[in-house]
Amino acid sequence: MTDTRFDVLAIGNAIVDVIARVDDAFLEREGYEKGSMRLIDPARAEELYSRMGPGREISGGSAANTLAGVAALGHRCAFIGQVADDQLGAVFQHDIRALGVAFDVPPRAEEPPTGRCLVLVAPDGERTMNTSLGAAQYLPESAAEPELVASARFLYIEGYMWDPPEPRRAILRGIGAARAAGRTVALALSAIFLMEMYRDHFLKLLDDGLVDILFCNEGETAAMMQNMDLDAATDALAARVPLLVVTHGEKGAIAVSGGRRYSVPAERVDRVVDTTGAGDLFAAGFLAGQVEGRGIEDSLRMGAIAAAEVISHYGARPDADLKALIAEKLG
Repeated sequence: MTDTRFDVLAIGNAIVDVIARVDDAFLEREGYEKGSMRLIDPARAEELYSRMGPGREISGGSAANTLAGVAALGHRCAFIGQVADDQLGAVFQHDIRALGVAFDVPPRAEEPPTGRCLVLVAPDGERTMNTSLGAAQYLPESAAEPELVASARFLYIEGYMWDPPEPRRAILRGIGAARAAGRTVALALSAIFLMEMYRDHFLKLLDDGLVDILFCNEGETAAMMQNMDLDAATDALAARVPLLVVTHGEKGAIAVSGGRRYSVPAERVDRVVDTTGAGDLFAAGFLAGQVEGRGIEDSLRMGAIAAAEVISHYGARPDADLKALIAEKLG
C-alpha cells in the first residue's frame, strides 16, 4: 500500500443544521413521527422554519459530523460534498476547515441554496430531522477525483448520498478508485427509508464485494434483511460483508466479523440532551480505532464513548476533548 495523506476521506451531504427545542404537541400538529427523518423541499423548509422557535445554526451533515469526530481524535481527514455560493455555504466551508478537514470542492453558483436540516428536539432528547438537501444533491461525479480518493486509507460513504443520481455516480467513482488503490471502503446505511427505496442497490454493493465495513442501526438492519427478528437479520447481513457494525442505542452496539460477534454496552450519560449525531460520532470513534490499528472491541468502545459525549449537549459535533475522554476510559 502506498503512502497516504489522509486517514479518512468521506463523501457526504454538506448541510447546516438548525436545531430547536419543541414539545410533543408541536410534532403532532406538524404530522411528524418523533425520531423520524424525512426529506423536504426548500418551500416546505421555509414553512417549517417559520413555525419553529429560536434555533441554533451548526454545520452538520452525517459524514461531515463523523469527520469532525475523527479529526478531533487526531487523525487526518478530507471531505467531498457540495455547498452553494451563499451564506450557509460559507458557514459550512469555514466550520469544516476550522476542524482541520481538507475541503476543496468549489461552491455551486446556481440554485438551490446550501442544504439545511431542521432538527426538532423533543423534551426527552429525541430528534426529528427534516432535511432540504439543496446544493448537496448536485455533487458532481468529477468531485470524487481518483487521486484524492487513493490518498486516504479509508473511504467513508454516507448512505443519504445514494438517493440523488449525481452524488451516486460520485460514490461509484470513489469506490472504484478506492478499490483500485487497495483502500478500505465503509458505508453507513443512514436511514430506514433508504432501505425501502434502495435495498437491492445496497445489497448488490455488498454482494459485489465493494464494501468492507457496514454501519447501521437495528431498524436499518431489519429493513435490509426484511426480517423483524433482529438476531436473524444481523446474522444474514453479517454474512454479506467482512465487518458489520450495528448500533442499538441505549443497549450499546455489536460488531460481527468472520463469524465472531463482539458487543459493548452504551456509555453512561447523566442526561440525554440531544441525540442528533449519535450514530455519526459512533462511526467516528470506531473508524478512529481502526485507523489506530485497535481491535474491534476497543473500536466499539471508542464509538460508544464518542456517541455518549455528543448526546450530552446540543449539536452533532463534539464539545469535549474526545481524545482525553478516550484516553481516560480506554487508554
